[in-house]
Amino acid sequence: MAWIAGVILLVLVAGAMRANNASVYQLHWGFDAHWNWEYVEHLTRTWELPAPHDGWSFAQPPLFFYTAAALARTMDGASKRDVTIAIRLMSSAIGLLGIAAAVFCVARAAPRDRRRWFIASGLLLFLPVHVYMSAMLSQEILVSALVACAAVGVALQLGNQLSLRRVQRRAAGLGFIAGLAVLTKLSGVLLIAAACTTWIIDGLRRGEWRRGLTCAAVFGGVATLVGAGYYVRNLVQFGYIYPHDLPVHARIHTMPPGERSLGDYLRVPLATFTDPQVLNRDLVTSVWGTTYTTLWFDGHRIVLPRKDPAITRLGTAMLLLALIPSAAFAVGLWRGLRRAVAEPGGVDTLFLLLVALTLAGYAFFTWRNPWYATVKGSYLLGMLVPFGYYTSEVLADWTRGMGLRQVFVWAALSALFTLCVVVFTLELVFSKTDSGPGFDWKKHYPGYSTERHRPAGAALGR
Repeated sequence: MAWIAGVILLVLVAGAMRANNASVYQLHWGFDAHWNWEYVEHLTRTWELPAPHDGWSFAQPPLFFYTAAALARTMDGASKRDVTIAIRLMSSAIGLLGIAAAVFCVARAAPRDRRRWFIASGLLLFLPVHVYMSAMLSQEILVSALVACAAVGVALQLGNQLSLRRVQRRAAGLGFIAGLAVLTKLSGVLLIAAACTTWIIDGLRRGEWRRGLTCAAVFGGVATLVGAGYYVRNLVQFGYIYPHDLPVHARIHTMPPGERSLGDYLRVPLATFTDPQVLNRDLVTSVWGTTYTTLWFDGHRIVLPRKDPAITRLGTAMLLLALIPSAAFAVGLWRGLRRAVAEPGGVDTLFLLLVALTLAGYAFFTWRNPWYATVKGSYLLGMLVPFGYYTSEVLADWTRGMGLRQVFVWAALSALFTLCVVVFTLELVFSKTDSGPGFDWKKHYPGYSTERHRPAGAALGR
């Protein structure tokens, strides 16, 4: 019962943090929040989709914005602030449901290992990027929750002995959820690819290839029917499935570094830990270094003060402590790979494919869009379920017993979760009095050349 009580306590604290942050975070601060509000406001006046080129956020798939606008319409007469807070609270609640799905998957995999349930809950509830993204007017939390629910649903169907008709009905329902993810963000297609491939492999391994193909076809077909309409509309009306380099986004070309090299994906500089802010001249050209600082801290200073030395020191501490769960995730992936090779087509195949496709898609996206603002850990929230699944497995093993290693791991995790509460409960200890969220890159790189899309001279030392 102690572990269950611990999970309940974690949920209460994490829920209180998110409710507080939704209420106190500045109005329409956050990644693209101002332009996201324009999208929502447009849909409160008319249900008609805007043209992608008419506004900064108008090129985004519409599900989150329609949902937010529907909530706003039910609050007719409420202030802009009250509507924004209500949308943030709705997003936070949906995000908690996604985490609940991930923990449920862990519980089904290890029904007697309540230690693992507790660790998985703590990892996901106090993952900094999930906490601070929950305070924003953004679709990232919604899409991560939809992907989590669909991924867990598929994982639970793999290898079961239900009749084909019942499995097909479940595959159709899960395809519907996956289609909603695609209607929220294009990255939802990665789950569809991972799930369909896994179902086919599972069917072939079991000698039930028709069953595997049928499930993949039903899941993928329903997901496509639900999610493809918006993209077909873009193709018919505007000549592209998903826009790239629209004139309305020209401002992004003024951002550093403006180009990518292979080395940007191979270097993790010391500044990742010593100066965790994205415009550091070493970090700005390190994709994985910057990603790490935005997964486990606020490298963009989107919710935390920009120049407070205490913030930098606490960021260093959190990023060092986060090496423990990060290493555990890597070990868990290796264990999963060994199991997937020995028995392909199961849960490990699904989760490993989802991780691989998410990382590959992220690498491609940051290569094609070589600006610091496109490098952020929130784009990896689609890996929420595999992260909780594999990291909790390894950490549960590392914390069994009462030796020095166990004490060290428990102390590190406790310190990490505590710092997350202290740092990311907004207005509890730190108040963001800056003139806006994030950094002004023009002050950091005054000689930046917008024509060449890179710093003038050797501004970045490359």
